[in-house]
Amino acid sequence: MHEDEARLNIKKPDMEPRATDHIPGMHAMIQTLIDKGYAYAPGNGDVYYRVGKFMGYGKLSRKKIEDLRIGARIEVDESKQDPLDFVLWKAAKPGEPSWESPWGAGRPGWHIECSVMSTCCLGETFDIHGGGSDLEFPHHENEIAQSEAATGKTYANAWMHCGMIRINGEKMSKSLNNFFTIRDVLDKYHPEVVRYLLVSSHYRSAINYSEDNLKDAKGALERFYHALKGLPSVAPAGGEAFVERFTQVMNDDFGTPEACAVLFEMVREINRLRESDLNAAAGLAARMKELASVLGVLQLEADDFLQAGAEGRVDAAEVEALIAARLAARARKDWAESDRIRDQLTAMGVVLEDGKGGTTWRLAD
Repeated sequence: MHEDEARLNIKKPDMEPRATDHIPGMHAMIQTLIDKGYAYAPGNGDVYYRVGKFMGYGKLSRKKIEDLRIGARIEVDESKQDPLDFVLWKAAKPGEPSWESPWGAGRPGWHIECSVMSTCCLGETFDIHGGGSDLEFPHHENEIAQSEAATGKTYANAWMHCGMIRINGEKMSKSLNNFFTIRDVLDKYHPEVVRYLLVSSHYRSAINYSEDNLKDAKGALERFYHALKGLPSVAPAGGEAFVERFTQVMNDDFGTPEACAVLFEMVREINRLRESDLNAAAGLAARMKELASVLGVLQLEADDFLQAGAEGRVDAAEVEALIAARLAARARKDWAESDRIRDQLTAMGVVLEDGKGGTTWRLAD
């Protein structure tokens, strides 16, 4: 196990767990809650959690039980003692999928599945619990109540609720026919582009997925990789002030947008150093890659990213040969030939970028 994974109490099961694999564990946790007085079985095949008994209920969502009871009601066919009580095990109706249990055939409640799988795979207490902002209440609140009542321990040390994904300003939804999978995106964009798009927004903010935003993310990464291109491979050096600021913003509620801004400042300094001290520029570039690894970006060789997708579209060797021929034409001041080669490369979908470190190329969007 990686050191960071051990510290964060992360375990990797051999196979991805399924909720149905944990039915016996759900039965055990429910019975523990009944034995401790936190749950009750009214005799109709259902089992309910007794919300009023858990003194910490509402601590995550900052809701008060008294306020929640206002307007709450009990359905006619329910046997709840309190309208806030939630189901741990639900008796099966005719034709529904069901599993046998000590309380009769039925199915687990939504919340109990997550508590049992989490404690099974991560332990009774783990460091970080994540999820969408829409899950904070009641789902995560109920997870805490049932897990901590059963184990007597803190369920999760930190909660990170992320914003929703929006498509061109609208909520992503199958009903709106604007639903996509990550595989769809990766057919068009390099994984680092998607990763950068995600970390360039704060995790609690809504992320707006659009072609324009993905192109912006791609352009930002190209700027980073151009700064890295052509520099000698050296150990990280310098940039202590950047490291301090990067660490500070990341420790402030995982401030990834501000961390990206620090990386951009490093790019400007790297480009400035190129003109006076190539080794210093290389050391700072290595430092930037070291910081960027925290965000999962800038982990490729510059050419590998800048020319990603070239295979099948252009012959890289042919492109390099044409660039060499163009440089030779420029050296002998044959501007007509230089322009002709550039036009040929443009027609091939290749964008040239001339700089003091030489000529680099990438594919046009």
